[in-house]
Amino acid sequence: MPADTEPGAYADAALFLGMNSADDQLRRACKAFFAARLHGRVVMSQEQVGRCDDTIWRFDRELQDAYYPFMDNLHTVMDIARPPYDEADVRRGLDGEPPRTLPVHERLLLGMVLNRHGRLHSASARLLEHGARGGLPVAAPAPVSGPEPAFPAPLEKLYQQSLALRIPVDTP
Repeated sequence: MPADTEPGAYADAALFLGMNSADDQLRRACKAFFAARLHGRVVMSQEQVGRCDDTIWRFDRELQDAYYPFMDNLHTVMDIARPPYDEADVRRGLDGEPPRTLPVHERLLLGMVLNRHGRLHSASARLLEHGARGGLPVAAPAPVSGPEPAFPAPLEKLYQQSLALRIPVDTP
């Protein structure tokens, strides 16, 4: 199934912010995830969108100004659903499969993904490790070999400008 038609594709803040990672290999993989789904649909919980903002707001204003035009345009151009958690998501996250050793925000996200029969795409080493050990539906972005995937011209230009801001690995 082509990436842009994958049903139930969930992304977290680590994957989204990974497009600006200081680790170039990770950055390319995260960018490829979103570029491949530009005309498809991705789900990010409202909390995960907020976690992205919280991370970016910690950088100097000049870097925020370089970053936000890309993020704003991507959220406009791409079908990114931003649902809140519902009661069933919360119950599944706190009382269900996600291990209690994970932070609450990650358990809630996994509760949403599990409850809604999705698959979480993440760049979080912790979530990927728990996904592999616990059989949770968590996938890493595929590594990119060859040329870097590109967004359509206007968006790619904004993306290149956004790279003035590089996020250290293991953030958020």
